[in-house]
Amino acid sequence: MLRGTLLYLADRQSIRHFVTHNRLGRSSARRFVAGETLEEAIQAARALNQRGLTVSLDHLGENVTDAAEATSAAGDYCKILDAIKQSALDANISIKLTALGLDIDAALCEANVRQVLDRAKSYGIFVRVDMEAGAYTERTLRLVECLRQEYEEVGTVIQSYLYRSAKDVESLIASHTRVRLVKGAYKELPEIAYPHKEDVDRSYQQLMRQLLAHGIYPAIATHDVALIREAKAFSASNGIDKSRFEFQMLYGIRRDLQEQLIREEYHVRVYVPYGTQWYPYLTRRLAERPANLLFVLSNVVRR
Repeated sequence: MLRGTLLYLADRQSIRHFVTHNRLGRSSARRFVAGETLEEAIQAARALNQRGLTVSLDHLGENVTDAAEATSAAGDYCKILDAIKQSALDANISIKLTALGLDIDAALCEANVRQVLDRAKSYGIFVRVDMEAGAYTERTLRLVECLRQEYEEVGTVIQSYLYRSAKDVESLIASHTRVRLVKGAYKELPEIAYPHKEDVDRSYQQLMRQLLAHGIYPAIATHDVALIREAKAFSASNGIDKSRFEFQMLYGIRRDLQEQLIREEYHVRVYVPYGTQWYPYLTRRLAERPANLLFVLSNVVRR
């Protein structure tokens, strides 16, 4: 009930405007968002690198409906790549296809993605194509499949709550495409996604084992301690070296667990979002984990 309500709020423009222009809302968001500028994001990434954590930078924004804005987003992604190179950061980037024009025109989107990948290729920096709502899954995977024929520097994301994900993982493993495995954070219909947490977790565990055993440097993206424990046990019992995969976590969430995994000599990457379009991202994070909502509410009470 709470998760559905929060995901509903993510799409409400009037509430988005109120929260993003509210001092308390902006202050609370800083726990989960590195800032609104690239400079702030680079500072956050540098601090994480110093703690032994690698980074995936994400300039927040999605569902662009103006072609010029989509082209501008491609330029912004290229600026992130330039900054990573110039700052000698241990970082890559995540991109969203709807920020690059997927809702406008497929050809426009592909041209924008190629611009980003050309820059990334020149620097040897990996690019992760984020997975968005279920309506975009097929188009995202088909574009990534096409791009993989020319670019080694591109991978994508699989959401364990979708029924189709088992077949998608098989295809991505066969094409040697790097995968970040997540549970999924969008509100989906029961016709395409598991509605119950236990089924989502079961799917995640099965896909995780498959990727660890056969995938190309998979990213196990979760804060679920039970699933992390299972990943560690499965890799150890199957002789899968720690260098063959990484754990991924979100900026500002479970820092203690991030540091524990680093001490245990696992690779850990932190997903670092930034930008002015942080409201949809924040509401999805609150929907995923009640502890995040408690943190925000406690900030409001203290003020």
